[in-house]
Amino acid sequence: MAFILSCSIKEAEYNYKQQDIQELIANVFPIKKADKQKLMPIFSNSEIKNRQLAFPLEWYTKERQLQEVNASYCERVISYSKQAALTCLSNRNFIKREIDPKEIDHILFVSSTGVATPTIDAYLIDELGLRENIKRSPIFGLGCAGGTSAVGKAFDYLKGAPKSNVLIICAELCSVTFQHNDTRISNFVGSALFGDGTSALLVVGEGSSLLHEKIAPVPKVTSSSTKTKPHSQSVMGWRVVNSGFEVIFNKSIPKLVESFWKSHMEERLAALNMAAVDLPFIVAHPGGKKVIEAFVSTLGISEQAVSYSREVLSRHGNMSSPTVHFVLHQVMLEKPTAGTKSFMTSLGPGFSSEIVSLEWV
Repeated sequence: MAFILSCSIKEAEYNYKQQDIQELIANVFPIKKADKQKLMPIFSNSEIKNRQLAFPLEWYTKERQLQEVNASYCERVISYSKQAALTCLSNRNFIKREIDPKEIDHILFVSSTGVATPTIDAYLIDELGLRENIKRSPIFGLGCAGGTSAVGKAFDYLKGAPKSNVLIICAELCSVTFQHNDTRISNFVGSALFGDGTSALLVVGEGSSLLHEKIAPVPKVTSSSTKTKPHSQSVMGWRVVNSGFEVIFNKSIPKLVESFWKSHMEERLAALNMAAVDLPFIVAHPGGKKVIEAFVSTLGISEQAVSYSREVLSRHGNMSSPTVHFVLHQVMLEKPTAGTKSFMTSLGPGFSSEIVSLEWV
C-alpha cells in the first residue's frame, strides 16, 4: 500500500485575471481581427477567473526560439520544484515535523513542457540536499495525465519497497508553449486554458517510519489503473517545431470522456464493488469546463462531487500534470474523515486514462 502523507502547491508568481490574458491574445494571435472576435467567447465561457504565469504578460508578446524558451523553463522549474518540495516536506497541515530531504528514497519528476538532460531531478539532488543514492524516475510526455500516473507509479514501486518514501514533483510551464505563428484553433484554446504551476507529494509505504508523522487521516492508494485507446495519438499532445511545442487538442475529448473514460471508470468501480453515486467527491483533473461537465453527466454524480475541480479551474486554469494535485491539496486541507473513498483521475496524450483509488485512513 501507499499513503499520501503530505501535499503542497506552488503557484507561478504572476497572477492575472482571465480578461488580462484575453486582451493579450487579442493583440498577438496570428489571425484576422474578425476571426479573433468569433473565438473570444472561448475565454469568457471557460469558467476561468484567474491564471498564474511564470513571466509577466509583456514576455509573451515577443516571439522566441526553443533554445531561449527552454532555458527559461529550466530556470523557473528548478526554482518552483525546490519550493514545492520543501513546503511539502514541512507542511504542518499534514505532518507533525519537518522531513529531512535525506529521508527520501525515490524522486519522481513529471513534466511535459520543457526538456533537460540531465533531467531536472538531477539538479534537485543538489538544490534539496537529497542523498547521492536516491532513485530517480524522470517522466516526460504524459501531459495532463502525469499527476495521477505518478501516484500510480509510486504505488507500484512501494509495493516492492514498503519501507521507502517517495517524493513526487509535477512542474509545468504551459504558457511558454504559446506559438506566435500557429493559426490553429488548438493554439487559441490552449491560450484560453493553460496556466503554470508546480506540485509536490510525499508518498510513503506501509512500512515507512514516517507514517507516524501524520496529523489526521490521509489518503491511502489502494489500486492503480491505466487504459490507453489504440490509434488515438492525434487526440492531444505536442507537435515539436523549430520554435517549440505546438499544442494538439482534438474537439473529441469530451466525447471520449463519455465513452472511453466512462468504460474505464465503470471497470474500476466494479472491481472495487463501488458505485459512483456513493463518492462524496472525485479528485479529477479539470481539463476544461466541458471535461468537468462530461464527468458529471457520464457518471451521474452530483455537481458537488466535482466542486474542488471547478474551484481549481476557476483559480488557476489548466496547468497540465500538477492540476490534479492542486485538487487533492484542496481536498486534504478539508481533512476528510477516516473511511472516505474517492478516485483520482486524469486524461492525457495517448489517448490515455489514469485512475487511482483512494481511501482515507
